[in-house]
Amino acid sequence: MQFDQLKRREFITLLSGAAVAWPVAARAQQPDRMQRIGVLVNRAADDPDGQVRLTAFQQALQQLGWSDGRNARFDIRWHENDADPARRYAQELVALGPDVLLASGIVSLAALRDVTRALPIVFAGGADPVGAGFVDTLARPGGNITGFMFVEYGFSGKWLELLKQIAPRVTRAAVVRNAENPSGVGEFGAIQAVAPSLGMEVSPIGVHDTGEIERAVAAFARSGNGGLIETPTALSAASRDLIITLAAQHKLPAVYPFRARVAAGGLVSYGPDNLDLFRRAAGYVDRILKGEKPADLPVQAPTKYELVINMKTAKALGIDVPPQLIARADEVIE
Repeated sequence: MQFDQLKRREFITLLSGAAVAWPVAARAQQPDRMQRIGVLVNRAADDPDGQVRLTAFQQALQQLGWSDGRNARFDIRWHENDADPARRYAQELVALGPDVLLASGIVSLAALRDVTRALPIVFAGGADPVGAGFVDTLARPGGNITGFMFVEYGFSGKWLELLKQIAPRVTRAAVVRNAENPSGVGEFGAIQAVAPSLGMEVSPIGVHDTGEIERAVAAFARSGNGGLIETPTALSAASRDLIITLAAQHKLPAVYPFRARVAAGGLVSYGPDNLDLFRRAAGYVDRILKGEKPADLPVQAPTKYELVINMKTAKALGIDVPPQLIARADEVIE
């Protein structure tokens, strides 16, 4: 009798243990749970820059083990740096219940931040997230937002220094910027700060529409000894071909923030490797999907910069590029 009771107790214990183990084993055999990644891009859907950046982000995530359709789903919305559609698309993305959100540019980040203070957001691009109120500090963001800055405002002065180096005769610079964007104001302020030491005068040009840009550049060019600086905004990106054409038409040496402008005929560019920011953003998205918190991931500045010079454009402008500048260049386009 005692023997039968003992056997019965052993059987019940074994059965209870199996009941606990079965769900664990079953979960282990199931495929990874599908993670939703919302992406808000500050470009039109057919914009080449936006497409390349998105591809860099997705490829980096794939290398980290997140495959679209297998264990990750990407919900992507595009806007042309317009706050109204950005807010509408931000609401759509948040309603889908993503595990993490990627914000391309400050307008995208502001739209997402206004909709959610709970879902994790990683941003790529923009400047001064502390001053804009997105994070508490760069080292300890403190909320649901972290990411990668395109530039710090102080960096903007280097564009004016580069313009003076490559075209010493220039004494005046028109700065193409978006005055409605905090970055546009901060970058222009940094350029103004270094202008006196270079013997330069600087003037802002807005980028609300192509007609405004054409009129402002034409008026600026009449006085001579001028050059252009394009600051990195989505609005100027939409007018990139126009700005390059106007610079050539009015014989204005121009400095750009992206290599693509120089490849398209611009004179010189200096700035962070923008695709690297999106690849690094993928690393933060991966870490958040694996359980880390945005509040604990420091906002980071760029680590890779590139100087690109178009010698054909320099020749057309009658510029003899200093040999020391050529030696410093990461790429020289003949």
